[in-house]
This record gives sequence, C-alpha cells and structure tokens, in this order.
Amino acid sequence: MAQTGRDRARAGGRRKLGLLAAGTAVALALATGGSLSQAGAAIKPAANQANQADQATANQATAVQAKKPKPTHSQIQLLAINDFHGNLEPATGSGGNINGIPAGGAAYLATHLKQLRAAAAAKGEDSVTVAAGDLIGASPLLSAAFHDEPTVEALNGMGLEAASVGNHEFDEGWHELLRMQTGGCLPDGDGANNQNSCPDPQHPFTGAKYKYLSANVFFTNTQKTLFAPYTIKSFKDGNKVAFIGMTLENTPNIVTKSGVDGLTFKDEIETANALVPALKKKGVKSIVVLLHEGGFPADPKAYNSCPGISGPIVDINAGLDPEIDAIISGHTHQAYNCSLTDKAGKPRLVTSASSFGRLVTDVRLSIDNATGDVDRVNTLANNQVVTQDVVQDAKTAKLIAKYKALVAPIENKVIGHISTPSVVRTNDDSLESPLGNLIADAQLADPSVVSGGKAPVAAFMNPGGIRADLASNNGEVTFGQAFTVQPFNNFLVSMDMTGTQIKALLEQQFSGVNGPDAPKYKVLQVAGITYTWNPAAAAGSKIVAGSLKIGGQPVVDGTSYRIVTNNFLSDGGDGFPAFTTATNKVFGGLDIDAFANYLTAHDPYTPVATDRISIGS
Repeated sequence: MAQTGRDRARAGGRRKLGLLAAGTAVALALATGGSLSQAGAAIKPAANQANQADQATANQATAVQAKKPKPTHSQIQLLAINDFHGNLEPATGSGGNINGIPAGGAAYLATHLKQLRAAAAAKGEDSVTVAAGDLIGASPLLSAAFHDEPTVEALNGMGLEAASVGNHEFDEGWHELLRMQTGGCLPDGDGANNQNSCPDPQHPFTGAKYKYLSANVFFTNTQKTLFAPYTIKSFKDGNKVAFIGMTLENTPNIVTKSGVDGLTFKDEIETANALVPALKKKGVKSIVVLLHEGGFPADPKAYNSCPGISGPIVDINAGLDPEIDAIISGHTHQAYNCSLTDKAGKPRLVTSASSFGRLVTDVRLSIDNATGDVDRVNTLANNQVVTQDVVQDAKTAKLIAKYKALVAPIENKVIGHISTPSVVRTNDDSLESPLGNLIADAQLADPSVVSGGKAPVAAFMNPGGIRADLASNNGEVTFGQAFTVQPFNNFLVSMDMTGTQIKALLEQQFSGVNGPDAPKYKVLQVAGITYTWNPAAAAGSKIVAGSLKIGGQPVVDGTSYRIVTNNFLSDGGDGFPAFTTATNKVFGGLDIDAFANYLTAHDPYTPVATDRISIGS
C-alpha cells in the first residue's frame, strides 16, 4: 500500500525524535569520558523504537495488499517469426517490403523485438520469443558462405527461445543441423567451395542458445525424436505454456535424400494430438504449436486478417485437439492473422509472419488464472511490420559488419557479364523461363559430370531451385549475384534414363503432387530437349505424342540417354520419382560452380529464346 502524506509525516517525526535522542546520547557519552562506541550503544534503543514503528506500518501495508483480489487473467506476450532464411540484411525487390513499406533486416528486427518486449514489461507482462521454422537454409551468401553460423548467432542475440525445425533446416543434412544446435566447427578447408566455418578463430561457433523442437521427426531405427518434441515455459504467475515443434511432414520429398537419411517424418496432426495427454499430466493447460506448414489467404496483402484462407493449415487446424490453443505457422511465406474454429467449435488463433524477418507477430495470450488455460476470446495478435525507421540494434549491426568484411572477397568477384540488365526467371505460357534455360545450359556443359567419356545430352532444373532473377551491376555479374540465384550448394548428378523413363518424368510435371490443377504444375527447365504439352489433356497424357526430341531427334522408348540434374531431383525431390529409376549415377561438382563457370566461359552472355517447351495439341 502506498504511503499517504500523513504517513510520511509521522514517519519523519519518528526519525527526528530518534536523531534527537542520538545526539543527546553522544553528547552525554563524550562529557563523561565515554567512547563513541558507548554512545552508539546509547543510540540503539531509540533506533529500535523507530524500526519497530516502521515495521508496524509495513505490516499494515502487507495486510491491505493481501486483501487485494488476485487478477483473474494474466497476459503473456508471445513474439513469433518464421522463414527467416538467413536474411541478415534486408532482402531486395518484393522480398524486401510489406505492401510497399521497406521491411526486414536483422538489425532492425532486433530493435523491434526489444521495443515490443519493453512495452510488455512496462505493463508487467512476461514475454517469450519463438519461431516456426526455416530460419536457415536457402540463405543469402552473407550467411550461407559460413554455413549459416552468422544467422544462428544473430538469433541468439535477439533472444529467441524456441523454434520448430523447418524443411530448409535439413539443406545441409541432419548431422549439420545438430551442429547448429550444439556448436563446433567444420573442417571445410578454410573457404573450400566458397564456404568457411568458424572464420574467426578467436570466436568459434557455439551453437544455438534457443531450442530446436521437432515432435514428428524420428530416428527410424530407435524411434527417438531428432530434437525434443516440446518445451514448457513457466511464468512468474505460476502459469505454464507448452510449445510443440512440428516439421513439415512432406520434408523428405523436397530436400536432398541424404540430408534426411535414417529419419522418419510423421503426420503433424496425429503427433501433436498424442502429446496433449502427456502435457496435461505435467500440469500444462496452455499449448501452442509451432508448425512449419501454412496456408494461402485470398488477399496476400491483408497481413492482419485471413480472407478466404486455404491450404494445408485449414485441414491441420480442423484436426488438431481442441486443447491446443494457438498455432504459429510458416512455410508458405504468407502473412495472416486468423481466428479459425477448432473441431469443438471454439475459436483458435492461427498466425504467420510472412518471411525474411519482414513481420513479427505480437500475440497476447490471455490466461485464466483460475484454470491455467488460455482465454481464447481475449487472446489477440498483431502482425507488426519490421520497419527500417528505427535505430539498428548495435550488437546485431556489428555482427553483420564483421561477416560482410569476411565474405567480401567471395561475393564481389566478377565472374562475367550479361548483355541485358538481368536474366529473369519469369515464365512464358509454356512455363519456360530465360533464366531456367541459362541454368540448364550450364549444367549440360559442366565437365564434372562427364563419365567414361560420355557426356550428358539433356539437362533438367527444378524451377523452385531458382530463387531470384540474375541481376547485374551495369552488366557486370558477381559471384554473390549468381549465388543469390542458386543458393543451395547442390551437387550435379549425371545418369542414364530410357526414353520411356524420360516421358514418365515429364508427365510428373502435371500429376501426383504436381497436379492435376494448373497452380500445382511444376515444369522443369531443360537443355538439349524440346517438346510440346497440351494444357487441355488429362494428367498422365499431356506430352503431345511425337513432339519429344533430344538433340533434334525423336526420343525412342527403349534407347538410353545420358542426362544431368541436381542431387535434389536425382533423389526424386519435388515430386519426380522417375529420377530414382535412373541408373549409372555419377556425382559431379556444385551447381553454383557450374553456373558461375558457364557465365565466365560465355562472357558476355545474351539470354536465348524460350523455344524449348511449347504448348499445343
């Protein structure tokens, strides 16, 4: 209880009396030849009287405070990001803004997180920061050149506490992902293949301070999870919140096979629901799922609502146990803030914060102190734009500057020139692109995949692996600009496929996970091969008969052809199992090296016509 002016006056009076008594005692002691310590002994009874009076006042305040009713609800701030992809610096182009507002950048994100936490602390609220996967992988060169160690360091500094594992966390394999958690340095030859683990010997990589969570990823032989399935955070009011980490079940189909070898990925809904009883036994009533899977709102610009949302998140929400109170999602790089109905008919918060650190979701979990459960009606969220009009966080900015200096010799090396301002990945009506042709040509020309004097005659490139247009500086192309296009460090693989297998491969562009609807089509970019496909034909028969040619000659079913692709597709990734039926596979060099070498050998490069794939009947 706060003291009134009257209380303070009384206490002040008592203190004056104590001082007067003390002064008299000191004078008396000195007059009689006593010491100062004897005077102190004389002071003690008067001081005790004052202390007893103060204690009585404090006891009265405590008694009044005890009568105040405990708040019925506690507010806990939950800050969330997803799909950061190592974007330490603000991304360029459309990936660097939200509805035209420049957004993103780790130093700005760190500042926004601090400001949001400070606002919560001013209200007496606890705060926790989490993420929904793909924090690393498919990263810009600034992070990728150092195996994403800079990004983990930056996220440590931002106060991240828990993150689900996304599919891109497996880009360099699960062994490397474990290193991201525990730390240590790779013996990568101090810059071999344009990568360098632990470039600063004075500061070795210590790993993530935050916890990676993955409830549905198991070692096939032991059935133990790769990482802890969940973490429980206790707050000062005694409430507990559990965070379950969930990885995209489809991960094995979209990452390199060797990266997930020995792992089993299980259904997200079944896995999360099975954990609910165990968490309740631990006294946890509030449960949040950090899910690396998402949806697609009808209006992508409506980042604080979710009009007409569709996609996997809708079915997952419908199937999750009603005891799960909120879903922080990702993977689709979309921004939404939804209240979706669970299967018990209650509203449930479902959010996603776009990508590249351009948004941060500020959730206020309202927890009923009587039950320990989330009061969903009073739980709110806001997707806040990470604007660049704030002061950059000094520690994060210093970290970025350090790695920019270290990466500069690799990034700024000029590897060639192009005759146009850029080479674009924009598709024509047949879904062929100028940049796709360039990359396929580079793969076909790479000498590292020639085996026994037998060179490939056709090349295939997955469009999803082309991450940006090839930009230039007045026609000058650097390694950094090339890496932005192909950031995965995949290996090239040559192999033998029959004409029948190649035809089956091309039909898989429009069927299975890549069909049967047009939005799912995934047309491979090619070199050395031409064909026509019919949009009106049924799935499985879209390639027009007689149109398929290699080297200008009709493809024969029983003839074997040497082809080249990357190891991701070679393992059947992106829904192309036909590649797994190929034989005599030979691994070559990195795809980015083939790309860079081709630009050097064809300097200056002029984009070629998109006339390899056509549509017709």
